[in-house]
Amino acid sequence: MKIGANIDGDLVAIATEILQEAEAAVTRGVFAAGRGLRDDWRGQVRAAGLGSRLANTVRQADFPRSGTSLRAASLVWTKAPDILHAFDGGVLIRGKDGLWLAIPLPAAGLTGLGRQRITPWRWEQRTGMRLRFVYRRNGPSLLVADDARLNSRGLAAAKGGRRRRDGILTGALTVPVFLLVRQVKMPKKLDLDRLARDATARLPGANLGAWQRKA
Repeated sequence: MKIGANIDGDLVAIATEILQEAEAAVTRGVFAAGRGLRDDWRGQVRAAGLGSRLANTVRQADFPRSGTSLRAASLVWTKAPDILHAFDGGVLIRGKDGLWLAIPLPAAGLTGLGRQRITPWRWEQRTGMRLRFVYRRNGPSLLVADDARLNSRGLAAAKGGRRRRDGILTGALTVPVFLLVRQVKMPKKLDLDRLARDATARLPGANLGAWQRKA
């Protein structure tokens, strides 16, 4: 028995068409997986209660910038790696050079001058008040504001009014503004590596699905 076969068409053209379809399918699949991972990271950050602003620091970039390639890649990263790493790994944060970590209490507010993250120095600059150190043996030490009051937003503010002979303002409070600790353990709220592994595992299926839709 003799079996013969003929190729109907230009072999080079057929191979080129198949290669182009493969490049397009791989590119679409990789880019879709990258977008999915970016959205998953953002969703997990929001679900952890860390807010949309931090979630939107997660970005994606696709390569090649134009055209298609069998070596297509999608890079997912964050513009706030230190913050996300802290919540992803549950890291232990210590004060630099053995100094205290100042944790703002509700009376401190959230921001200092120029909408920057609040610190004891920025709080003093914003309010014009001085903080006093209070050491506590059986708990976190404090930075407190003397001769103070709580305003309508629950923030420590200067107390106005007449002073008694001993120099204390009538009705004034001593308001705790910052907790001082040597170290703090960040809670693990994220698992970004798991989401990355899941996206990688889905990639072959995404590429195949992109090819089948093309077909």
